[in-house]
Amino acid sequence: MKINQMNADETVETEPGRRRRLIHTDSLMVVEWEFSGGPWERPDPPHTHPHEQVTYIVTGEVEYHLGDERQRMGAGDMVAVPPDAPHCIQLLSDSVRLIDAFTPLREEFI
Repeated sequence: MKINQMNADETVETEPGRRRRLIHTDSLMVVEWEFSGGPWERPDPPHTHPHEQVTYIVTGEVEYHLGDERQRMGAGDMVAVPPDAPHCIQLLSDSVRLIDAFTPLREEFI
């Protein structure tokens, strides 16, 4: 068996102020996100996907939007997002680091 590893230098800037790195198996994906440029005046546009998602806030503070609900979240908080549920975040602090886990894989991230 070989160790499947992602290093810190494998971080990709997806757009200004948003960086991610990821690791995955055949059926599970974990993504580390780093957001900067906060606090944001408004949330990102809501999006949906058919994947189950769990988010863990590592550092910083966000307002998490899930459907019609909003929740202020900070370091150590977690949220589960069901498939096809509209969701998004709004940065409330200068920067935020979070971890998302997805099943099945988000093929568009690979």
